[in-house]
Amino acid sequence: MKARIMKGFLEEVHEKSMKFTMDDLAKRLGISKRTLYEHFSSKTDILDAIIDSTLNEFDEKTEMIIQDPELSLLEKIKKVITVIPKYNDFYNWQILDQMKKSHPAQWERVNSALNEWDDLRKLIEQGIREGLIVEQNVSLLMKLIIDATNSTMDRQFFYENSITVTEALDSIVDILLFGFITKNPK
Repeated sequence: MKARIMKGFLEEVHEKSMKFTMDDLAKRLGISKRTLYEHFSSKTDILDAIIDSTLNEFDEKTEMIIQDPELSLLEKIKKVITVIPKYNDFYNWQILDQMKKSHPAQWERVNSALNEWDDLRKLIEQGIREGLIVEQNVSLLMKLIIDATNSTMDRQFFYENSITVTEALDSIVDILLFGFITKNPK
């Protein structure tokens, strides 16, 4: 039931922004408010559950990639950058801007997660130590990667250009890791 409520919450957010009520959510789900409150005490409680679920899933997927002995270091870097959690469509600039205004503590958690990527930093530092990555300022590399991947939250751009988030992330990683100049420029 909790997963169904979280899904309904996301549907409400997409249709009405964060300005819906628990009554609206109960009606969407075809359940009583009492049933809804048996599972979550408030919209904030549901939002926290969605954020927790997304961040935990992201961490679990990342850890599986890092621990995979079959992957090379560059494959791990690429796969870590392209991890997409289940509720990824929730993370777009419009919704995050609404969250910043109506749920600042939750926005801060998401904002911190979007701007800190310790596992990726460690992989990049390892790549530099091993000579796979050109020695660069790691903080600058991280900023470039984070800003580029966070650009996928501009869903309107990707919709207008018929690019999925997965395709965008794959292209971003390829450009960041391998550049955009052909091997034999004329």
